Amino acid sequence: MEKITEVTRTLEFTSGQSVLELSYLVAAILFVLGLRMLSHPDTARKGNFWAAFGMILAIITTIVFYKDDQGNGIKNLGLIFGALLIGSVAGWIIARKIKMTAMPQLVSFFNGTGGAAAALISLREFPNIDPSLLSNHGMFNGQVLVILLGLFIGSVSFTGSMIAYGKLDDKIRDIRASFLKYVNIILLIIVIGFFVYIMSRGPVSPDKLMPVIYLLFTISLIYGVLFVMPIGGADMPVVISLLNSFTGIAAAMGGFLYHNDAMLLGGILVGSAGIILTILMCKAMNRSLLNVIIGTFGGGGVSVDREIGTIKEISVSDAAVLLSYTQRVVIVPGYGLAVAQAQHVCNDMVKLLEEKGVEVKFAIHPVAGRMPGHMNVLLAEAEVPYEKLVELDDINPELPKTDVVIIIGANDVVNPAAEDDPTSPIYGMPIIRAHTAKNVIVMKRGMGKGYAAIENLLFYADNTRMLFGNAKDTLQNLVAEIKSL
Repeated sequence: MEKITEVTRTLEFTSGQSVLELSYLVAAILFVLGLRMLSHPDTARKGNFWAAFGMILAIITTIVFYKDDQGNGIKNLGLIFGALLIGSVAGWIIARKIKMTAMPQLVSFFNGTGGAAAALISLREFPNIDPSLLSNHGMFNGQVLVILLGLFIGSVSFTGSMIAYGKLDDKIRDIRASFLKYVNIILLIIVIGFFVYIMSRGPVSPDKLMPVIYLLFTISLIYGVLFVMPIGGADMPVVISLLNSFTGIAAAMGGFLYHNDAMLLGGILVGSAGIILTILMCKAMNRSLLNVIIGTFGGGGVSVDREIGTIKEISVSDAAVLLSYTQRVVIVPGYGLAVAQAQHVCNDMVKLLEEKGVEVKFAIHPVAGRMPGHMNVLLAEAEVPYEKLVELDDINPELPKTDVVIIIGANDVVNPAAEDDPTSPIYGMPIIRAHTAKNVIVMKRGMGKGYAAIENLLFYADNTRMLFGNAKDTLQNLVAEIKSL
């Protein structure tokens, strides 16, 4: 009878494990499918749904079918379901109420919470290191390495993302002290020293090393703060993408730790996607990742001494006439468009111009806004057809044949200094070559500099006219004028 019971338990464990592994495979497929669908606005919403469904499937099957070596299931189900409920409700409320201008901050905040979760997993699991591994190899084994990497990377991702959130929300200022990069190097060497010290211990109780682990945790948190603090200006999209990759890698460490294929693959996908996006962002600025991290790109000086020129303004009425009686118009959106929440009015103007036979396109720079894809998301919210969004390399050859380029809240991504001023901090960065168009209209609230804090000589060019005022109010006035013509 005991043998029958034991066999039954073995079969139940085996079948449950098979279902669990199958669910992880299905979840992995859904992750990949969802990520693939995110590459196009028309399918992005479905992609989010399928990826979320894959994660829900993995969570449910883990709760139902997971068994440890002793045949025990998951405990503390009340806490688990309570946390799921609180997180789901909070996420729903935040997603419904968040403004598009605050989307970069939200991304940084959510990314930071993922890093914190990964770091806490490492803190929780270090005392539970497999004794058999310690008896054979001491602390020098894969499980310890995974825990330490998860702790360090997750901690850096958490505090770094929180600092990025503060910078994006104008709550934290950049600290452009050159000595910080040396402090960061010293801290990184100290962290590596802690890794070596911990892993070189022989068979020792993990509890005895917890004070060292907490010290490593503290230093990692500090490093995350100081790592992001000097970086600012136009480099913030790169930082957000890099930190997102860190969180994915930290989550993958948790997948290794728990032998959880869904968690492992999800982390790998997020980490690799973040790295690829970071490389693309760096390529868009013609800079290396190392230069972004230690170069403190934002807040550069003024361009070389030369005749700047004079500002020439245009009235709303004249701008409406110029736009209405032309053939080709290209709109360059920037963060100012998001701040003014003017994307819907902008699309209204586009529809009016198209009714008059004007061809209108949007020129999208990869690092426009405060996060990768910010302008694409902003314009998608206003239901601008994706076909109208043209990337940098494709739009530039068309600009010399374009009658009017309208720049709404963009600055650094159209600055000619990137091409003709070797002393400029953005020299070499590919830009939207708005200055090659026949006419340029720049919508700005004033003559303030862009996020990189350098002068834009485009505003003084002979073919440029400035249209000052809040973007939303100005566009509303333009729409009214165009209707009257």
